[in-house]
Amino acid sequence: MMRIVPILLVALAGLFLASLALGDIVIPARELVLTLASPAAASPDTHMILFELRLPRALLALLVGMALAVAGTIAQAVMRNPLAEPGILGINAGAALAATLLIVALPGAPAALLPWASFAGAGAMASAIYALSWRGGTSSLRIILVGIGLSSLTGAATTLLTAFGEIRDVQQAMIWLAGSVYDADGSKVRLLALWLSGPLALAWLGARELDLIRFGDGAARSLGQHVNLTRALMILLCTLISGAAVAAAGLISFVGLIAPHLARRLVGPAHALLIPVAALTGGALVMAADLLGRTLIAPAQLPAGLVTSLIGAPFLGYLLWGRRHVPA
Repeated sequence: MMRIVPILLVALAGLFLASLALGDIVIPARELVLTLASPAAASPDTHMILFELRLPRALLALLVGMALAVAGTIAQAVMRNPLAEPGILGINAGAALAATLLIVALPGAPAALLPWASFAGAGAMASAIYALSWRGGTSSLRIILVGIGLSSLTGAATTLLTAFGEIRDVQQAMIWLAGSVYDADGSKVRLLALWLSGPLALAWLGARELDLIRFGDGAARSLGQHVNLTRALMILLCTLISGAAVAAAGLISFVGLIAPHLARRLVGPAHALLIPVAALTGGALVMAADLLGRTLIAPAQLPAGLVTSLIGAPFLGYLLWGRRHVPA
């Protein structure tokens, strides 16, 4: 079982190199290795393609995928629902509404505000859902139901904005909502990596608490866990992680659903190993989706979020079919 991690790292390294080499202009393997070993000796065109375009894009896809996968792992444990992902907490819907509001209703706002607006929307939605689900405590079912209701409400508001906005602004909003890492740069990669380092480490350190809470509130309390506090802290971590990923790349769907399930098949349910394996799997999924999106119909490009949706929808159907005999 422990051999899974080195195998995943090797596969991830191969996918990373493919992301650097493939695209509108293919960089031969020998030239790629020489350029990575000695950047100063590379031609200006190769240097620009590799270090200014593809390397930041691949790194951002890796970070976003890791973040969404860990957030999905947390959501599935806290909600005790194998179909849960960050969107079930309203994070994606809140981020989408805030971003659309900034783009469509405030078209003169600086583009640098977009990630902060979407992150603020994600945090506000998660806070509202937790507050509305509190009845002397929280429960997974109440959080899910309130999250679905508020997500529908914010989705309707987002649709209303796009229906009456200027065409150019609406198109820009639709591009963001599709989810993509096409505008990656070094500063965005560094900022996201710095932001995620703390929450991801805390999520891994909280593996035992996630192991306990997934058995149910009663069992967790009998083993000494403060369930409401743990649930609140884990939802906060999920928001910090997923909100940052959404702010950096828009809405990339289903990664938080697919990656934890694949990781669970590989290493089992214990979160101490499940979290890092899910992170590697999620990073590989988004990198592969971005690579497919920019090579399948080149020179045109498909957003990574569209590719993950094409993969995720059948995967969701597979999960539902596998649970067709499980009592509701």
